[in-house]
Amino acid sequence: MSVNRSKPHILVLPEDDANRQLAKAFELILPIGTRQFYVHRPAGGWLKVLDTFNADHAEAMRRNQLCHFILLIDFDSKPGRLSEAIGRIPPELRHRSYILGSFSD
Repeated sequence: MSVNRSKPHILVLPEDDANRQLAKAFELILPIGTRQFYVHRPAGGWLKVLDTFNADHAEAMRRNQLCHFILLIDFDSKPGRLSEAIGRIPPELRHRSYILGSFSD
């Protein structure tokens, strides 16, 4: 399934399957339609989340101002990871990109 790109929509890129399951559970309680929220397959690591976002999604976000992205990662008890992740998101997309995750596991 894909989202309706002509309406505001949220895409989620999870790091692993545990994060994917969390996002899918969240989807069940959202008051928005399912065509406005989409959870991608796990990227396979927090750096891969950022690489995939930049390689596969950043350009589409530039073209569509209605798109918002949630990058769902684990911080693995590393306080500097959030700053590093923010630094890898293009500045013009930071206001529509959200980094969420647990500090430990």
